[in-house]
Amino acid sequence: MTTIYLDCFSGISGNMMIGALLDAGLPFEYLQAEISKLPISSYQLISKQVTKRGISARYFNVELKRSWFQKSRNLYNVREIINNSSLSETVKNGAISVFSILAEAEAKVHGMPIDKVHFHEVGAIDCIIDIVGTFIGLEFLGVESVHASPLHAGGGFVKCQHGRMPVPAPATAELLKGIPFYTGDIKRELVTPTGAAIVAKLAKSFGHVSKQLKVKRIAYGSGSMDLEIPNVLRLYLGDLEESIGI
Repeated sequence: MTTIYLDCFSGISGNMMIGALLDAGLPFEYLQAEISKLPISSYQLISKQVTKRGISARYFNVELKRSWFQKSRNLYNVREIINNSSLSETVKNGAISVFSILAEAEAKVHGMPIDKVHFHEVGAIDCIIDIVGTFIGLEFLGVESVHASPLHAGGGFVKCQHGRMPVPAPATAELLKGIPFYTGDIKRELVTPTGAAIVAKLAKSFGHVSKQLKVKRIAYGSGSMDLEIPNVLRLYLGDLEESIGI
């Protein structure tokens, strides 16, 4: 069974996840072609090789036109964008399920019905691309199972739509319920709401790399920060016996 193990020693975000998938073998041109099926515009996808504390990693980002205004969207708006694309049903369903998880977390934190939640940051075009792109990559690589380490969440405070919030931010903390995570001396947001939602949806278990995972490739997705540790997501891609698990 084709399996990936996410080593989140420096956290996880949407762009780090796609960077790791690109480094693991997802062709950038294929990703571009698939993302172009979404009914959105005024963006450019960036992919380049960088070095983080001596580790070569793939950096992925979404750049928007300066004049483009990103409005907030609710779950219905995001579903409409995804469903109106010609992407595979697997990619559509996976992406919508992650946005549903995000909406549930935001609704719980703000004490409102799920249909009243406006995503703000996570409804932006770059977040839609990060989430949809993750499922494009998983489908291309034939990934059947995802496992992860405990998540390094960071610490301190982060500036959000509603002001300065403690790390992990309230929506992220809600998404991390039931998931092992830890804080530390790095006073930065290492796990974003998008990253937390992706892990919450995909990861079947959390712990050490299984001895039964036959690793074929180790990939690194770069974050945007320069820290005292490598700001990368390490991804192990390999085969795992279905009857064994992690």
